[in-house]
Amino acid sequence: MLNNDANFCGTVISHVMMPYHANPAGNVNGGVIMQLIDDAAFVIATRFARSNVVTASIDRIDFHRPVHVGDLITLRGCLNMTHRSSMEIGVRVEGEDMKSGEVRHIASAYLTFVALGTNGKPIPIPEYTPTDKDARRRNIEALKRREQRQEQLQRK
Repeated sequence: MLNNDANFCGTVISHVMMPYHANPAGNVNGGVIMQLIDDAAFVIATRFARSNVVTASIDRIDFHRPVHVGDLITLRGCLNMTHRSSMEIGVRVEGEDMKSGEVRHIASAYLTFVALGTNGKPIPIPEYTPTDKDARRRNIEALKRREQRQEQLQRK
């Protein structure tokens, strides 16, 4: 398997938001956007692990701006870090008003996926070695988030 940043960063998925995605106020439901975030991260995690993967957690999601029917939602994802059987994927969501061309940052999230074997138990995954400056920065930030999550778990 090739383990380079080009394969695991820059995955882009776009969707046009339709009336069935909207709430009564005419904005796209946050749950729809959360599902799309999970789908984008799933693609990256599966490509990297080359196995079944499941979402273990989603770190905080902040919605910065509303999304309207007719907007184009673009999700950009990157693999940030791996551990024994888990990996962190970052996803940035942008919304575009296709008539005006205005692009807005909608949301960002970090998701942890776990690779599973045929028996449903976690399996080891390859180590991810970032090769460029941005990938190394994301990796360092992901390691800090992992430490914080571990500290929170120990306090419980």
